[in-house]
Amino acid sequence: MVASGILHVPEDGPEPNSMALHLDAKQKRYLRGLAASLKPVVTVGQGGLSEAVMRELELSLEHHELLKIRLSGVERDDKAAMIEQVCRDTDAALVQTIGHVAVLYRPNPKKPRVSLPKNL
Repeated sequence: MVASGILHVPEDGPEPNSMALHLDAKQKRYLRGLAASLKPVVTVGQGGLSEAVMRELELSLEHHELLKIRLSGVERDDKAAMIEQVCRDTDAALVQTIGHVAVLYRPNPKKPRVSLPKNL
């Protein structure tokens, strides 16, 4: 199923709870521009990705669609694995990472706030 040209699902159908969100370079550039003025909404501390942090990420993505998260006190390798896990568990797309801050995007199908430029 393709909605607004941004979702890509394998031909054999989606795996349970894993819709792959694909953003092209133009869409990522657009989202980076929108995210420039945002402040981190969720901070992940040394406690890691607890259930409470994941619940807050879900709520924030549902409400904002585009958000920054700060990963404080995390080693570089752990940071990459943590961001990958967040994206996988929340079905969000990673827009960019700068230092300890990651920008995530997940469209809200009920109340879209961000309209992406179309794929070429």
